[in-house]
Amino acid sequence: MTRTALVTGGASGLGAAAARRLRADGLQVHTLDLQGADLTADVTDEHALGRVAEQLGPVDVLINSAGIVGPNKPLLDTTSDDWHRVIDVNVVGTVNTLRAFVPGMCERGWGRVVNFASMAGKDGNPNLSIYSATKAAVIGLTKSIGKELATTGVLVNAIAPAVIATPMNDSTSPEVLAHITSLIPMQRVGRPEEVAELISFLASDRVSFSTGAVYDISGGRATY
Repeated sequence: MTRTALVTGGASGLGAAAARRLRADGLQVHTLDLQGADLTADVTDEHALGRVAEQLGPVDVLINSAGIVGPNKPLLDTTSDDWHRVIDVNVVGTVNTLRAFVPGMCERGWGRVVNFASMAGKDGNPNLSIYSATKAAVIGLTKSIGKELATTGVLVNAIAPAVIATPMNDSTSPEVLAHITSLIPMQRVGRPEEVAELISFLASDRVSFSTGAVYDISGGRATY
């Protein structure tokens, strides 16, 4: 039986790398993004996601890669609008996809979900307070739903990358990017295909006794 995967934010960067790797694993993969993907939808729009769920039918693997960095500036200079925009995409968008696709996994007794957190959600990056806070929220909700679904056959885990060479970081200021890259003991940024290998594992039967966990892929940056 061929399993079906949905990769949000799948038009570029880590989402696109995940989609390529899962296709190589033999999954039927659908990408979803605002443009340039197999399916066009905004993860902040729960009604649009409901229509996608009806269109696709059963989804066995959900990769929540959609996200934005938001403004690079001190917390005291941020606005409520700044916060709402990033929270809506990174946190509410992740919750929306879980609510749209995980119930079917529970009914069928098997599913794998990978949520994208970040090392910023553990360490807190200066001048990226909003992004850091939203990724900490993704870690918390992953731990929560992982416990809630622990006996259903649906495993929900998160990955926490350090800096990866993706278009998403093109919007990060050079000073911020230099600082967070300097924290990596391997003294280089990660490659999308390296992250995709971890996603491949977490989307498969090879992971069976891990849920609500956070997997660092940080070149040694992780300290806890």
